[in-house]
Amino acid sequence: MKKYIAIAFAALCAFSFTSCDNFLDYSSMGSPTEDNYFQNDQQAIDAVDGIYARLAQENVMGREFYWEQAIANDIVWGRTRGFNTLATFEYTGDESPLRGVFGAAYKEGMNRCNWIIQSLLDKQEETTLSDIETRSLGEAYFMRAYWHFIIAYRYGTKDLGVPFVAYETVEGGYNNEIPEQQESVMKNYELIVSDLQKAEEILPRFETYGADDRGRAHKAAAVAVMAKVYAYWATWDASQWPNVITCVNKLEQTYGRGLADNFTDLFAPDFEKFWTKEYCWGYPSTGGVKGSGGGSIEFTGVSLENKGWGKFNGWGQFKPTYDLYEEMAKDNIDGVKNERLAATMLEYNDEFEFFGEMRRYWSVSDLEAGFQIGKYLQAFAPADCIARGWVYDNDNWPCTRINWPIIRFADCLLLRAEANLAAGNGAAAAADINKIRERSHLKPLAGAATWTDLYHERRCELALELAADHGFDCKRWAYSGADEIKKLALNELNNRPRVRHYADRQNPESTFEIGYYEDYANKLQWSDKFMTFPYPSEQINKSAGKLKNVPAWQ
Repeated sequence: MKKYIAIAFAALCAFSFTSCDNFLDYSSMGSPTEDNYFQNDQQAIDAVDGIYARLAQENVMGREFYWEQAIANDIVWGRTRGFNTLATFEYTGDESPLRGVFGAAYKEGMNRCNWIIQSLLDKQEETTLSDIETRSLGEAYFMRAYWHFIIAYRYGTKDLGVPFVAYETVEGGYNNEIPEQQESVMKNYELIVSDLQKAEEILPRFETYGADDRGRAHKAAAVAVMAKVYAYWATWDASQWPNVITCVNKLEQTYGRGLADNFTDLFAPDFEKFWTKEYCWGYPSTGGVKGSGGGSIEFTGVSLENKGWGKFNGWGQFKPTYDLYEEMAKDNIDGVKNERLAATMLEYNDEFEFFGEMRRYWSVSDLEAGFQIGKYLQAFAPADCIARGWVYDNDNWPCTRINWPIIRFADCLLLRAEANLAAGNGAAAAADINKIRERSHLKPLAGAATWTDLYHERRCELALELAADHGFDCKRWAYSGADEIKKLALNELNNRPRVRHYADRQNPESTFEIGYYEDYANKLQWSDKFMTFPYPSEQINKSAGKLKNVPAWQ
């Protein structure tokens, strides 16, 4: 899959649906190019690869999805942007990142998946699908579930769900009507789980994939995403927590998932380190292989120092905060920086290798924070990183080679720990938390885990990973978490992030003061209304009133 995915998006665009101006840009299904599709295995591969490729684009995993994380206190924006409302609870739904992700999830995501599923099921009624076509059907079910999930938890509540229609369930065929909103997001989650169950049933196991197909959805990926769906569902219905435990048990016992031996290997640019047992699902960003940058994740360069100290065109966005540093530093012993913190973020005077040169970190980025994301720097280390294909040679698309984590087994272990805490089983929660801590040589918990332990471990282990969505973790804990973790989440949501202000920004040994980030001064206080975003107004207008915000936003 790695060598094909860059061209797959172009292939998908070649048979894109005809443009129209109705709700969510749903388009006609009747063009000749579509009618002639799914005649052979390669066409099925091309159709599905285009759905994966959409994840890598700028307005999803590239960076747009991540602006929302400023609502918590783990990151600030290194450069001023025109949508500070995402960091201050003043959002309208029309901010360009929200509109971009929303449009991609519906038009490029669920809409395309619906078309693939319907087409392959129609073909299945006439003939037996090939193995590749069957796999493609499973991938389409998986991707429809994932895109659906992205929208459901960000826009739906127990009082009103999000629009969804499965084309194959519409008698006589889907006719482009505006999809109905589900009565509750819990119904959306039920439909998402149903798609994931179908995907698990017909997808291959990861181990059966050859080198070129690793990165595709597989059985364990479906179960891992299912675990997360159940955890988010439990925000509204606590009876779903046991399903989280069942899914994670299955990942271990049936699919052999576990923790990688080394934390830093999870973010390494060597292909041989991509496929550890911790891998559940991710995006194999190929970096500079055969000019494939267009199919790679730009986040690694987006979060690099602006202009990359003259070596590479980093964009200087997404800086870690002192709040996150302080939380991670709780694991230090006798003042020695712990392994996980050292691998996750740089502070002034930290030594690191960059284009073959050993440097000590300092920053001149537009808005000062005093830290930089370190998890994704390994590809930039050797002098020949571009020649190796670890870094794309066009730094206007600043991407690197990395198996971009969407869900890894550590995330799933922490969801199981949370489920066990919800059931009052602190000992079982501690066992899972300690597996993660011991992997990074951190001091294990001495007794039963607490909600504070869960908060700390989830925040620190998954820090600065886009799809882990710490911001939404804080939202769901603030809404329905136990008192102990609710207090911690509200502390983040209701306070401004802190950073380090250095007296001399180009001197690694300069003195500093800790203070509030210079932006976000007008941050509002949390209310349950902010569990979701309001829909983009253009989509509400296109729907002629059929699309409605949840009651809190009406």
